[in-house]
Amino acid sequence: MMKVAVLCGGLSMERSVSLSSGERVYNALNDLGYTAIKFDLSVNDIDELLSWKPDVVYIALHGKAGEDGSIQEVLDLYGLPYTGPDALGCKLSFDKCLAKQLMRVESIPTPDFFSFDENVLKEVGAGKVLAKAASELGYPLVIKPSNQGSCFGVKLVREEADLPRGAVSALSYDNRIILEKFIHGTEITVPIVGGSVFPAVEIKPPGELFDFSAMYSAGETEYFVPARVSSGLMEKVNEIALNTAKMLKVELLCRVDMIIDEVSNVPYVIEVNTSPGMTPTSLLPMSAESLGMTFEKLVEKVLISSLTAKT
Repeated sequence: MMKVAVLCGGLSMERSVSLSSGERVYNALNDLGYTAIKFDLSVNDIDELLSWKPDVVYIALHGKAGEDGSIQEVLDLYGLPYTGPDALGCKLSFDKCLAKQLMRVESIPTPDFFSFDENVLKEVGAGKVLAKAASELGYPLVIKPSNQGSCFGVKLVREEADLPRGAVSALSYDNRIILEKFIHGTEITVPIVGGSVFPAVEIKPPGELFDFSAMYSAGETEYFVPARVSSGLMEKVNEIALNTAKMLKVELLCRVDMIIDEVSNVPYVIEVNTSPGMTPTSLLPMSAESLGMTFEKLVEKVLISSLTAKT
């Protein structure tokens, strides 16, 4: 039977989430009859991985190293096949500023935004620049780091007095930040596996933002699968999600996060994740379950679709 190395853990801020995903994937693979082993990148090195001679690597890493293309580049160097998009797709998606710029070029709806580098802000005067950007976008707005996952550093800013605090928070996670127009509406996420669009999940957090606590604390957030959206609008949502994934070269595996404006009904793409969580509260397994797909079968679909596309 195929030997599968499950990469999880690592040193990113999403280590605990990755360990949870990795444990579930590892158990599912063994239950399916695969020969699986877990590799925690903060403990095991590349030599240990190579010595085991896996047939394929299942990437259950989240955040930096797992989703920014870095581990994919290393695996490519050693000729090890792996699940999910290649290094280029991961890089394009993980950099939220770059991804949103590409969306604009391709006429994919995404909220208005401005992006600034920390060093430039220091040189030209952060206060004035941020205030000008905020006045263009209007309040409330969202400030977030350009390269980070799981809503780390994301703040909802309601007035100018809160702007510096929001910027400092985002800059503590990355040296480039994004100021983004806040869209009032229905938050949904559309998983895509092997080029197939899975049912959208509607997300109803306790507050106005789907933050880390709401994302990973059981019972804090309400979910509806499929999303409570009309069939006509859902067709548009799915089309935009798939076009976004193809444009970023991540249709092999991703989750496209969107907000449907409550007034215009326009579905705006917020960001794209290339290593969707596989924890007990994660959204991809929730979507798959609505199709009658067990967690084990979902893991196998991710594995086989990746191998098929890369051979």
